[in-house]
Amino acid sequence: MIAIVGLILLFVCVFGTYIIHGGSIDVVLHAAPFELAMIFGAAISAMLLGNSGLVVKKVMKSLGKVFKGESWKSQDYRDLLALMFQLCKLIKTKGIIAAEAHIEKPEESAIFSKYPKILHDHFAIDLICDTLRMMTMNFENPIHVEDHINRQLDKHHHEAGKPAEVVQNMADALPALGIVAAVLGVIKTMASINEPPAVLGGMIGSALVGTFLGVFLAYGIVGPMASKLKLVGEGDHQFYLIIRDVLVAHLQGCAPQVSVEIGRGNIPTAIQPTFAEMEEALNAIPPA
Repeated sequence: MIAIVGLILLFVCVFGTYIIHGGSIDVVLHAAPFELAMIFGAAISAMLLGNSGLVVKKVMKSLGKVFKGESWKSQDYRDLLALMFQLCKLIKTKGIIAAEAHIEKPEESAIFSKYPKILHDHFAIDLICDTLRMMTMNFENPIHVEDHINRQLDKHHHEAGKPAEVVQNMADALPALGIVAAVLGVIKTMASINEPPAVLGGMIGSALVGTFLGVFLAYGIVGPMASKLKLVGEGDHQFYLIIRDVLVAHLQGCAPQVSVEIGRGNIPTAIQPTFAEMEEALNAIPPA
């Protein structure tokens, strides 16, 4: 919602002030479709040229996050901690072998199926299940496990951050592409040098719209979108860090409640459930 407000305010402040100051919007509106087609067409072509098809698909899918924000809300963190609590408690009381049925087929697990949103996140499920699966093979050194998880997290974070990087590169290129459009407009004007001054003035004005749009789009829209994507990516990444913290605490011998509390303490403050809220959520879990 706040992104939509920002976008509306951007257009009101820029174009509203221009019109109030006496500027003619007709010149901008007349040239904008052609200039936008040239600038955005070149920017998209450069993106296709410089990236793989997989990255381009990720960029297209990620643009909605600019308006939707982070994927994980406060309730999702509570669900994650409740899930991790049940797994840790099961392993603590019955041994790691008792968890095999759950980690081999999580979609059929009575524990995982309680939390469909987490279950549909393949990376979160793979991170939990693969780590627990390795624990069944005596890979239980907390330092080694933490190092292994960190490598997985770094790889995923790098791949997830690629769309923001691509969009930022596009934002960096837009001012220069706007100049390209403006230069072509000047060339067109110079080819019509015999036209009357009124006509030449309109043609030069149209050419300058290209420079304006390149800078406006770069710093007013596309650049902020890249920043928002990066911010959302950082927020979503925090969700997976909680999985690491709880599992490592468990391997260090902490009780399930303590492991969960360590994870809760690292949740971003704005959406962090309180100790009492988390205790109430854990107490509400029906016994196995």
